[in-house]
Order: sequence, then C-alpha cells, then structure tokens
Amino acid sequence: MKKENLAIIEMLICATLWSIAGIFIKLIPWNGFAVSGMRSLISGATIAVYMLFARHRFVLSRKTFLAGVFSACVYTCFVCANKLTTAANAIVLQFTSPVFIVIFTALIYKTRIRKADAAVVTLTLLGIALFFFDQLKPGYILGNLVAIAAGVFMAGMFMTVGELEGEQRFSGILIGQCLTFLVGLPFIIATKPVFTPTATISILILGVFQLGISYILYVKATRYCPPLACCLLGAMEPLLNPVWVMIFDGETPGIFALIGGVIVVVSITLWCIFGKEKITEGQTETT
Repeated sequence: MKKENLAIIEMLICATLWSIAGIFIKLIPWNGFAVSGMRSLISGATIAVYMLFARHRFVLSRKTFLAGVFSACVYTCFVCANKLTTAANAIVLQFTSPVFIVIFTALIYKTRIRKADAAVVTLTLLGIALFFFDQLKPGYILGNLVAIAAGVFMAGMFMTVGELEGEQRFSGILIGQCLTFLVGLPFIIATKPVFTPTATISILILGVFQLGISYILYVKATRYCPPLACCLLGAMEPLLNPVWVMIFDGETPGIFALIGGVIVVVSITLWCIFGKEKITEGQTETT
C-alpha cells in the first residue's frame, strides 16, 4: 500500500474516533473539567507509551509548549461545551477553526484576505448566528460561546503544531494532555467523581481511543497526507458526532442549528476544496 493511501486511511480512522466524543462525554455524569482532566491523563499515558516504543524523544521548547497550551485549551473547552450545549452545536462550532486561521494569518502575516476567504467568514458567521436563534436558554448560549472558543483555540493549535517538525508534534500534543490534566485536577479532587461501570468504560474509551490513538494517527497521517486532505477528511467528525449522540442518547439539534450546521460545514468544505491551499501564498506554511 502506498504511504499516501495509508495516510488517508489513518486520517479517516482518526476523524471517526474524534466523532465519538459527544456520546461518551454525555454518558459521564461528572463535571466538565473533571472529564477533560481524566480523559487527558489517560490519553497522555497512551501517547507517552507510543512515543516510548516508537523511540520518539520528548522535546520541551517554546514552540512545543505553546502548541501544548493551545491544545489544552481546545480539549478543555470542547468537553465543557458538550456539557453546556448539544453535541452537534459543540462539534460544528468548533469546526469553525479554519475561519479563525484565515483571520489569524491575515493579522500575523499581514496577508490580504481574498474574496473566497471573506465569503467563507461571512457564511460561517451566519451559520453561527442560527445556533443562537435555536437555543436561547442561558446554558446553551454559554455552551455555544465555549464551543466557539474551542474553534479559536483549535486554529491556534493547528498553526502552532504545524510549525513543529516531525516527532516534535507528539511532544506538543503530549504537553497539551499534561496541562489539561493539571487544569482538571482541582475539579477532580473537589467533585470526587464516582467511577460507575458506565463512567469508567466511557472515560477509558475517550482517553485511549477518542483522544490518544486518534492523535497518534493524526500526527502519522500528516507526514504523507496534505493539510488540505486532512481538513477535508476531518469533516467526517462534525457529520458523525451528532449522529452517534442521536442514536444512543436521543439528543437532537433544533431546526435552526441543523440549518446553521449545514451552512458551516458546506461553506468550510467548499473553501477547503477551492481556495484554502492559496491562503499561505508568499508566507511560510502554517498548517
């Protein structure tokens, strides 16, 4: 099998594993920070074991630490958003990260925002607005805002991790897992989560498979799978995530959230196909 084809398969498995987050987070009756901390503790151990057997050295530098900070913010915000709003809202609003990459790239590298970039930003903001028409409960509004924050931090994560070389990316992700656990530790101690059979199995699946193995596959896939292809294959996550939750938990998004989700996913996917590869013209590749 060609290395490129293997990378595509790795990315497809990765996106599928990412998509099961919503259902298992909903099954754990713990505080969001406690779930995030325990998930990252298990995920960090999984990644550390892989790095040990693959003989990847751990690199602590300014770049890997910065990547870890953004990663930790993504992990924490995403779990908390799932606790505060629907799984569909949490994942689709996080999927807005490419829009923030456009904005950050323009601000940092002083690049000109093209018409295609402006169009996708406008359509995505329209889609986001529909989420807030659908759920006007205070909790849902807060959850939607936290999910958008996850999208902002994910943009930072993609940009900082993308600047790392090879095995350094594992170090950046591992640092992110450690920081997430440290943030969640006070909540774990304070809330004393009960490890029921369902909660125990769910947190192990989240830590080992949904976050640990998935990110190992993601880093491996980026060696031979172009950023554009990774982004497109990663679109499976926001499509599958609400499906699993609807099937196993009965949670369904409202009509405005569905329309908004379609606008966001379609707009960003079309932008990835027809324009994203030109975003870094004249500058260093950041994704």
